[in-house]
Amino acid sequence: MHGASLDDRLCRSILDLQKIIITESQKKILANHADNEKPNESCAILFGSVKNRITSVNEVFLAKNIDESPVNFTISNEQLIKIYKTAEEKKTEVVGIFHSHPDSEAYPSSTDKKFMLSNPVVWVIYSGITNDFKAYVLESDISEIPIEN
Repeated sequence: MHGASLDDRLCRSILDLQKIIITESQKKILANHADNEKPNESCAILFGSVKNRITSVNEVFLAKNIDESPVNFTISNEQLIKIYKTAEEKKTEVVGIFHSHPDSEAYPSSTDKKFMLSNPVVWVIYSGITNDFKAYVLESDISEIPIEN
């Protein structure tokens, strides 16, 4: 994501967001992607909808981390264009950004916080140490939100 910010047309304000719904099968896809990309960070875009302060993920779009780094991720502009075309074709929205922390906790890094400002969607992070998922939004500060199935 670091190269570009998400398209404002498809981003929703998440200031009042209460929770995100990600199915067990979607989590399995994301965890497998994270394991396959080790030792580097993995990344993906989450498609879905936002209604009544609840983000529902209906599809996971696995992306390539062009940084090939264990501490950073970047999705290429070419891949972002493809992601947005796919979302438009499927009449869905980009509702979240996923990435893994292969060797640390599932908490936003200082770099993540910087990019959360320009990409105001739910950020889901998977820890390669604890194998858990956590979701965050950036309001005046970082806030963790619950993940439900």
